[in-house]
Amino acid sequence: MKTFLVVNPRSAGGETGRRWAEISGQVTRVIGDFGFGFTESVMDAVRLTRHALADGYECITAVGGDGTVNEVVNGFFADGKAINPRAALGLIPRGTGGDFRRAFGWDLELDSALARLRGDQTEPFDVGLAEYVNHQGQRESRYFANIASFGVSAAIAHEVNVGSKALGGNLSFLWGTVKTLAKHKDVQVRLQVDEGEPETMGITAIAAANGRYFGSGMCVAPKAVTHDGRFDLTLWRDYTLADFVIKSKGVYNGDHITWTKTRYIQCQTLRAESEEQVFLEMDGEVPGRLPCRITILPGAIRLKV
Repeated sequence: MKTFLVVNPRSAGGETGRRWAEISGQVTRVIGDFGFGFTESVMDAVRLTRHALADGYECITAVGGDGTVNEVVNGFFADGKAINPRAALGLIPRGTGGDFRRAFGWDLELDSALARLRGDQTEPFDVGLAEYVNHQGQRESRYFANIASFGVSAAIAHEVNVGSKALGGNLSFLWGTVKTLAKHKDVQVRLQVDEGEPETMGITAIAAANGRYFGSGMCVAPKAVTHDGRFDLTLWRDYTLADFVIKSKGVYNGDHITWTKTRYIQCQTLRAESEEQVFLEMDGEVPGRLPCRITILPGAIRLKV
């Protein structure tokens, strides 16, 4: 497949940019000629991806972390539809978090990523679409590859993103979790799952999961599959810092879905609103807040596996 690499040079603590000559040499040796572009600002990967698809590239590969994957996936779409539904998303993981790659058991080794790019195997990939209110109070929509969530999970993501990630993905997220949960109280949210009756409840966090992991390794949706046409919806209620500290193993290995404080169902659409300010995060980014409508787009693109 004609391949284009969307490169975040700031990923892996800036090492991607510093080592690009070495990395690109290895890519050439394995897959031959390829196109590439460096991202220069937030959401620049969207522009690069759309231009590459317009130029006839068939595999657009994100070189970076979960944020880069999110932007590349957004670039697959224009005017509400996929530019080329047969085009494939590839990944050379270079980020601090890596929740997207974890769903497939992919490691950080360049050789492993290049073996996937060299092969011909792809599979259908579901994409999430979230409609929400941005930080300027305007209606906005954005696609996501992995998970969209709101409540304390989005508050933690916001805390981590505005702080330093010098500790690395896992420790930075752990520290952000402790700081945020220490002062968190459940928020009242009105929910509608698919075409069911709306329900108002207090929630700690809700995750509409296409993949299985968020928060730098938390297995929030252990049964999620990225090509089944449904979200695995995880609802946490009355979670506290003590729960996270005492029962953290269950949050990371997926056992939490059996706990009384967790509700776990499947759906295709979720609507949510609240009179409180409730942040919304997608693939680790926090573009806005509730109200929101989150929808699955089954098999919208392909994934290189």
